[in-house]
Amino acid sequence: MPSILRDNSEQYVPDNLRIENMIWARGINHIAGIDEAGCGPLAGPVVAAAIILPQNFYEKEVKDSKKLTPKKRILLHDLLIKNAISYAIGVVHSYEIDKFNIRKATFKAMRKAIGSLKLKPGYLLFDGYELPEKLFLQEAFINGDNLSFTIAAASIIAKVSRDQLMLAFHEEFPQYGFNRHKGYGTAYHIKMLRKYGVCPIHRRSFLRKIL
Repeated sequence: MPSILRDNSEQYVPDNLRIENMIWARGINHIAGIDEAGCGPLAGPVVAAAIILPQNFYEKEVKDSKKLTPKKRILLHDLLIKNAISYAIGVVHSYEIDKFNIRKATFKAMRKAIGSLKLKPGYLLFDGYELPEKLFLQEAFINGDNLSFTIAAASIIAKVSRDQLMLAFHEEFPQYGFNRHKGYGTAYHIKMLRKYGVCPIHRRSFLRKIL
C-alpha cells in the first residue's frame, strides 16, 4: 500500500484521509474509527466497531459500508482486519435496547468496542455522535463514514459483523427470513411477524406501532 505521509503539502492526500492527516500532523498516533450497524432494525443487536489502522495503509475502495455490495464488504472486511493494528466489536442485544433505548444501547456498544482494543487509542473519530464522556481526545462528524477513511473502515467491520450474527440467528429462527433482511422492517419481515409473532431477538419497543 502507498505510504500516506504526515503534513506533506507536496504529496497527494485522499479526501477521506484529510482528517486523519491533520491529527497525525499534531503528533497523535493510533487513531480509532468508531461506527455502528443496526440502529434501525426491528430485530437483532446493535453492533459497534472500533479499528486502528497503520498510517501507511490505504485502500481506495474502503467507503461507507452502505455503498458497497455484500461481497465487496466481506472482501474489504477481511483486508481491514488483516492490516489493522487493533480492532474490536461491541454487541448490545435487543433486550438491552428495549431496556435502555437505542441511543444508550449504541453508546454501550461503542464503549465495549473501544474498551476491547488491545492498545489505548490516541484519538477517536465517530460517525454522527461522540460519546458523552470525554475519556479520550475525540471528534464526531455527520456523514463521517464518507469523510474519514478510518470511520468508513469501522462501518464495514460493524456491518459485516452484524450481518454474520443475523445469519446465525436465521438458523435459530428461520421463519422470519433474517438472512434476507437482517432484521430490518421489510414488508416480508412484517408479514412474518404478523404470522408468527415476536421471537426473543425482536425489539419489542420498536414493534408497538406495527403489531
